[in-house]
Amino acid sequence: MSEDNPIRIYVSHVWQNDDDYQRVFEYLESARNFFYKNCSDPDGDPGPDKEAMRSSLRSQMEKSEVVILLSSLFATDPSWMQFQVSAALALKKPIIAVHPFGGEGVPDELGSKADEIVGWDPRGLEDAIRRCARHEEPQRWDTIEWDPD
Repeated sequence: MSEDNPIRIYVSHVWQNDDDYQRVFEYLESARNFFYKNCSDPDGDPGPDKEAMRSSLRSQMEKSEVVILLSSLFATDPSWMQFQVSAALALKKPIIAVHPFGGEGVPDELGSKADEIVGWDPRGLEDAIRRCARHEEPQRWDTIEWDPD
């Protein structure tokens, strides 16, 4: 992954920018040396035609390397979220499920299909994307300063 070859991601949406959708990008923007291209377009609502909406979502996902599904959206619109799970599986895209912000638990219909499940941890999200999209194992170590006195 480099600036010339960013990871292409799709983040689930139900045709609106919600707080968790925005939070994903805030977390990714704070990551050092992490380059991505957002393939999702929540503002591009194709209108009331359900088939046009499905086609638009599939098209957005096709361009991505990994699909990030926000479990909080299952409460908002379960039918669109179920469609996005099915579309990701049909397109053979790796799925990262994200816990609801401030909460625990991923719906079974998402958790059982996800390649990885992550909480709201910037490093955990970045590492899951690297593993699922490019099969890269992050090489990082924490340094702990310890004073025995």
